[in-house]
Amino acid sequence: MKRFLNCTASDFTDMNGRQLRQAIEASEGRVLLSEVVCASTPLYPGLTNAEYAAAFGADMILLNLFDVDQPAIEGLAAENPHRVIEELKKMIGRPVGINLEPVDPEADHMETLQNIPEGRTAIRTSLEKAKDLGVDFVCLTGNPKTGVTNTAILKSVRQAKDIFQDDIMIIAGKMHGAGVRNEAGGSIVRKDVVSEIARAGTDAVLLPAVGSVPGTTLAKTEQLVQAVHEQGSLALTAIGTSQEGAATETIQQMALQNKMAGADIHHIGDAGQHGIAIPENMMDYSIAIRGKRHTYVRMAASINR
Repeated sequence: MKRFLNCTASDFTDMNGRQLRQAIEASEGRVLLSEVVCASTPLYPGLTNAEYAAAFGADMILLNLFDVDQPAIEGLAAENPHRVIEELKKMIGRPVGINLEPVDPEADHMETLQNIPEGRTAIRTSLEKAKDLGVDFVCLTGNPKTGVTNTAILKSVRQAKDIFQDDIMIIAGKMHGAGVRNEAGGSIVRKDVVSEIARAGTDAVLLPAVGSVPGTTLAKTEQLVQAVHEQGSLALTAIGTSQEGAATETIQQMALQNKMAGADIHHIGDAGQHGIAIPENMMDYSIAIRGKRHTYVRMAASINR
């Protein structure tokens, strides 16, 4: 088993979810995950947003707004739509995952919620289709105005674990309120909540990044990370508040504070411009947590290695 930092495309091809988690854990907080929108026009024509993210140092690619009932990625013309994930993985040589959203019909919403297609929700059939499509990981979380709750996430984790076993890595948690009352700002997560999500079978518990939503201080995030680690899970800190489009200095500060808090995986969101973080911000985040050596190697390594 190699640490993620030393893995190349051929290594990722042979990994299952459990092995992917082990490789991440061995990298000591130096893995960068980039979330990109795959259902709208990419940053520039001719390529996918995933390719841009990979070129600027992302280790893992998370596809947002991917519909398992209508699998498609803007910028990638796959002859067989059901092989689109496989084709993307070949093109970028990185682990690829998708968001599925555990919508809670009983959520106490504080704004008008959006209805989303079943193929984007974390129902059992969507989880099974995600597995058939060949994703490396699934992130159970909520986009804005979707009514995703921690209770629904917990139920989805248990169901996903039953379906995926060790084959697919599970990431779960909230990075912002998702339109739900009493689960916003500093009230998004508590130690008992993240501990329960971890115990349910989550490989990496998603937490708001330091300085992202109100109240996410370094001290509080560190306590949440420790609670996750005590249950044997990894911790992922997520920038899901459009700060992926902020100034370089802001990104560098957040990166170091998330690493100080103990993050195993660093997530950077898709709202910089055209469904992707500002590309330079991905590179700057990467350099902040692991230096130019590992950043340049990831950016430059051939997919044929």
